[in-house]
Amino acid sequence: MSTEIDRETVEKVYARWAPVYDLVFGPMFTHSRRLSVDVAQQVGGRILELGVGTGISLPAYGRETRVVGVDISEPMLRKAQERVTRERLKHVEGLAVMDAAHLGFADGSFDCAVAQFVITTVPDPEGTLDELARVVRPGGEIVLVNHISAERGPLADFERWFARHSGQFGWRAEFPFARIANWVAHNGSVRILERRTVPPFGMFSLIRLERLGTDANVRAAAG
Repeated sequence: MSTEIDRETVEKVYARWAPVYDLVFGPMFTHSRRLSVDVAQQVGGRILELGVGTGISLPAYGRETRVVGVDISEPMLRKAQERVTRERLKHVEGLAVMDAAHLGFADGSFDCAVAQFVITTVPDPEGTLDELARVVRPGGEIVLVNHISAERGPLADFERWFARHSGQFGWRAEFPFARIANWVAHNGSVRILERRTVPPFGMFSLIRLERLGTDANVRAAAG
């Protein structure tokens, strides 16, 4: 069952999470966050962090990078701005309230886009991925870290049951990898470079997507 999520629900949920988000989720996802930052820094240049939230990842980026953070939640972004000011994060180019499926950036504005625990929280995952592919330059990367639902077994059964209720918490419990693979095939401008399991609990995956150039798109379509 696909869980429907709307923008109003997401904004309300994360407004409530904002004061305690770092305390509740900070330690749990530290390894996954740092790993996605490390991968993004291998690409380097100008980096978009989609769903930047309270900015908990921003200090981990090297000062040679330029980072732009966007989020739908104003209360979360206020926390991020406080962090940028407090820790003097001069590599942070800007923070903005923005809808993930309607990014206000020109095509190819970034060398890399990072979305940590975001794709299962947005109303339109495919539309969001389309936008990430649009704003990343050819040869750049999209780095996703997210829960990918189990394909079989007791965990898969539980996730299907929980999916009926998870929308009220602001995320989808059921999100198979096939949904990303199908989007890649339909979009045609990206290819999957890597998928690997990451902590915590082995329930999360890091997925790297490369934005193809025009010639590469033709070859990918032909192949």
